[in-house]
Amino acid sequence: MSSRPTEGARPALPDDGGASERPRSPQPDGAPGRRPRRSPEIARFAALLAVFVASGLAITYLLLPPAPDAPRPTPELRVAGAQVPPKGDVVAGALDLVRRHATGEIKLTLPDGSARALRRNDLGIEINRVRLAEFVREALRPESALRRAHDRAKGGAPLDVPIPLSLDAEKAVARLLDLKVELDVPAIDAYVDLQEKKLKPEKIGYRLDVYGTLARLDAALRAGKDTVEASVEAIPPKLVASQLGHVKFDQVLGYFETRYAQGAKSRDRTYNLRLAASKLDGVVVMPGEVFDFNDVVGPRDEAHGYRVAPVIAQGELVDGLGGGTCQISGTLHGAVFFAGLEIVERYPHSRPSYYIKLGLDATVVYPTINFRFRNPFDFPIVLHETVAGGVVRAEVLGPSRKLMVSYFRRIDEVVPFEEVERPTPRLSEGMRVLAQRGIPGFKTTSSRVVRDGAYAAREKWSDNYPPTQQIVNVGSGPRELESKAEDDNHPEYVVDEYLVITQGPEIRTPGVAAPEPGGGTVESREPGRTGERGWTERAGLTRYRAKEEGAKPDDVPAAEGTPVHAASHETAADPEGKGATDPKAKDEKDRPKDEKDRPKDEKKKKRKKKKKPADG
Repeated sequence: MSSRPTEGARPALPDDGGASERPRSPQPDGAPGRRPRRSPEIARFAALLAVFVASGLAITYLLLPPAPDAPRPTPELRVAGAQVPPKGDVVAGALDLVRRHATGEIKLTLPDGSARALRRNDLGIEINRVRLAEFVREALRPESALRRAHDRAKGGAPLDVPIPLSLDAEKAVARLLDLKVELDVPAIDAYVDLQEKKLKPEKIGYRLDVYGTLARLDAALRAGKDTVEASVEAIPPKLVASQLGHVKFDQVLGYFETRYAQGAKSRDRTYNLRLAASKLDGVVVMPGEVFDFNDVVGPRDEAHGYRVAPVIAQGELVDGLGGGTCQISGTLHGAVFFAGLEIVERYPHSRPSYYIKLGLDATVVYPTINFRFRNPFDFPIVLHETVAGGVVRAEVLGPSRKLMVSYFRRIDEVVPFEEVERPTPRLSEGMRVLAQRGIPGFKTTSSRVVRDGAYAAREKWSDNYPPTQQIVNVGSGPRELESKAEDDNHPEYVVDEYLVITQGPEIRTPGVAAPEPGGGTVESREPGRTGERGWTERAGLTRYRAKEEGAKPDDVPAAEGTPVHAASHETAADPEGKGATDPKAKDEKDRPKDEKDRPKDEKKKKRKKKKKPADG
């Protein structure tokens, strides 16, 4: 009896050990638990198709122009802040406004808040008319780049038309260089006002950058601006007031004096003396600092206020700007010398100077020949130089004076000068006039001894003064020609062969009873063969005899070192700066014996003959 399978039971399959498998029939759609299988090729094709479609859409968006915006009204056009008339020829209206702008002024503002007005015409401005017309048309065309950029940034605001101006660089630079001369100011270090006894603060200097300012002007002109900030470099001072809080200048450490003429002919030279001295007065030199004369006094030219006065050029006196400055430097050198400061750089003149002793002068020429010294002390020093009453006085000030300084000088050799005769038709035939008095050359050996208690330091050097040619003008004109030419009024140069000067706190000047700030000064001299009047003629150095040289010896100035009286400040009575360290000595015993015995009326008559000292 066979059994029936139970309903719902799966019929048993024959076990063939897995050797065969019956294929499965596909399930109908919607059968539970079954998912249809997709081919990989179909999936890749669908992905590529999607990429191509997206790329096409992006390219199409980029290539197609954006939808046009709603048209905007034409904005108001402006040129240099002024409205361009909208009616009529707009280009012509814009050109007219540019012309007005080009003929106006532009203000150049400075760091101190001031301003300088410059006319644009002075800068060589040129208008590019073709370019201006293009700018106006572009501003009126809605689809132009200029118009679109303005509409996006400013909307309905006025449109500033670019101004096509160009500068003439050569003219503009020339105008700015003129302005630079006016505007450039040096930095001023803090200094001591010796009259008010106050410390004056420093001042910042300024220097105009010509090409930097030119670039700013060019940009401002193109932008239609009326104001531009100048390109200026600030120059900081070397010495500020905070460094000088404890400066003491109660005592004189060293001093020196020279004479100058006060007559009307020397007015410009006296002006130069005062101007140069004002640059030095109150200057503070810190410990270890090197003082530079040319740097402090600056250029000696017309732009800095100096006048024409006699100067020494190649051994001859000629007119030049800044004449007299060497007397300021020489007097300062004497004060620095006797204060015991270290002389760093100093040069003698090309000929001896009548206002100062041989060997104590110091010539300066800006910017090549300089005078420099160093402050060797451990405290600041203050310079004080004045010009008044025919006397130039220089002082070195500090807390106290301890040093005693001596100057020794010996003339080693005298070099004869050349005497030449020059014919001139300005003089009648046979007339002879001394145009320039000859001065022999000198070779000297000098030394300085600085004493500090029991200690002393000595330094030695040599100077060489070339001879100055003697020039005699000989007339070649008609005999009836009248001429008012006179001989050179400089006296024969007389100098002591040996000279010793000592200055210090324990020294008392002979004949001076009043207290002397910084101590006194004494001199010891040995005239020798060069220290007496008439020595050049006795030595055979000259053949010319001036008209007044036939007078008695006391008609001419005394030898080096004889004290100069107050009444003779305006004369050249001291050929080698005599009495420069002893201006107050007026004792009767210092006068030559024959001068005491001379009648008063004769002395008064001789005093009227004034002579002009040479410049250094």
